[in-house]
This record gives sequence, structure tokens and C-alpha cells, in this order.
Amino acid sequence: MEKMMSNQKTAKQVIFGTGPLALAVMDQLATQGKPVTLVNRSGKLNAALPAGVTIAAADATDPAQVRQVCTEAAVVYLCAMPPYTQWPEKFPPLIQGLVTGLAGSGVKLIYGDNLYMYGPNHASEPITEGLPHAATGPKGRTRAAMAKLLLDAHARGDLRVSIGRAPDFYGPRVLNSVFGAMFLEPALAGKPVNLIGDIDQPHTFTYIHDFGRALVTLGDHDEALGRAWHVPSAPTMTQRQLVDLFSQAIGKPIKVRAANKALLTALGWFNPMIREAKEMYDSFKYPYTVDHSQFAGTFGATPTPHEEAVLATVAWYRKQQ
Repeated sequence: MEKMMSNQKTAKQVIFGTGPLALAVMDQLATQGKPVTLVNRSGKLNAALPAGVTIAAADATDPAQVRQVCTEAAVVYLCAMPPYTQWPEKFPPLIQGLVTGLAGSGVKLIYGDNLYMYGPNHASEPITEGLPHAATGPKGRTRAAMAKLLLDAHARGDLRVSIGRAPDFYGPRVLNSVFGAMFLEPALAGKPVNLIGDIDQPHTFTYIHDFGRALVTLGDHDEALGRAWHVPSAPTMTQRQLVDLFSQAIGKPIKVRAANKALLTALGWFNPMIREAKEMYDSFKYPYTVDHSQFAGTFGATPTPHEEAVLATVAWYRKQQ
């Protein structure tokens, strides 16, 4: 048993991506003392790395490069993501490159996913892992196809797969999200902020460090393999309630402007990101509560309270100014 625990601690961990989710996974693994290799196309990162963490260059769409950079890896975390406006054309080759490159290696592949594949959800019941993949938009269909490709590879025995899914997330290093830079920068400057949909509807948000910690939990447990899990999130609240927490953390009121679908359509003519975001508008117009009870019942769950997460997020953004 002692030898097994030692092997688990020293086994190489590879993270594809150097964005906020990848770095949240890195933080968790580094805290556990595990050797970590971050992977992106350039092999560079404009930030200091913790002890035991290195960075390497590789193209995830190239199976040969995937095999080489993942040599002797025990767990591989897929946190890389192409530009939001290019998911349908650029995401599938990335997934296929990893599946082909890792096939037969015995490695665990843990994929950080979202909930787009479920499509619009107008029901009052919480969103569970058992919902059909009913997305009709291009990004939702892309996410559904990628999850199927990975789970099919697991079913064939090509590699061992687990998927961790989170709704909209926020936190340190998170720039492109509802409560990311487009919210925090004007809020800290005392300017109005823009949100979308009905800000008084319940909407589950995940703290980025809880997402990273959950993916590492999936990587640590064989019983996580072969399926998707909703990662733990703090109790669901409305966008307005979360704005109030940010207001308290910043120390001044935040004025909110909420855009409806018609306004998003108009703004989308000038901003590709806004145009693409319209696909998920209904998740902000109707209740959007995500159930993580299956994860909690299997692995336990202690998500960070929103009050604590908001304080940490504001502190990080202030350091960037």
C-alpha cells in the first residue's frame, strides 16, 4: 500500500491547455506534490510556475506529438479550448488527436466540459447528467459529438475516460465569462456592467478552483471512468444576488444593464463573441439549476461559498490593475 501511494504521488500528470481551468487543475496537482507538465502550442506561459511544474510545446491535433508529450503520464487533463467562435471546426480535430494519440496507452483522460450539449432547458427541475443531448445550436452539437467520441473510445477500450461538466464559471484568471473581465473591469471602475437575460432567475455558477479540484478528484478515482459528472457548485443564486456579492466585495454599488435577445442580435453584428453567445441566451432567461448530487454522493462535495469565491476573484482582478 505504501508503494502504491508513493507511485500515485509521483506519477506524471499532463494538462493540455494553459487557460484558467488548466491552471486551476495545475494549482491542485501542485499542492498535492505531483509532477505536472502543462502543454500548449508555444511551450511558453507568461507566468511563474509552481515547483514541480514544467511546460512543453505540442499540437494536440497531432497524435504523434500527443504520444510524445504524454510518455509515462498517468493522467491527462484536457482543458484546452479553441476560440469561442471556432468550436465546430477546431474542437473535433483536437479531441480526435488526443484519442488517437493516447489509444492503447492505459492513461486516464479527464475532460473539462460544459453543459451546452443539453440545449435549452425551460423546465423547473434541476439539470442532471441523465438529460438527453438536445442542443440544436452549433456549439452545443459540437460538445455533444465530442463527448460521444470520448465515451465511445472508452467503451471500445482504447483509453480510459471521465468527463467533468460545469456550467458558467468565474474566479481568478477567468476573463471570458459572464462574471469575467467584461463584468469586473467596469465594476471596479464604477461603470455600469452588462449582463444578459432575466437576472432574477436562478442560475448555477461554478468557482473555477472548485472545477479544477473536481477534475483532479475524477483523475484520482477509477470509479469516475466511463461517464460524465456534474462538478460541485455553491448553492444556486440569481445573477442579481451574485452582483450584490461583488458589490459588497468591491465596496460600492454596481449598476446593471441586462440585454434581451433582440439587443444581443443587434450587438452581434459588431461583436462575434456576442453573436456566438446568443446560442445560450435561454439558459439566462429561464431557471438554470445544475444538480451535482451524483458527484457528491460518490466523492463528496465541499464547494467554495460564493461569498468567499467572490472575494478571491475581486482580489485577483485588483492585483492585475
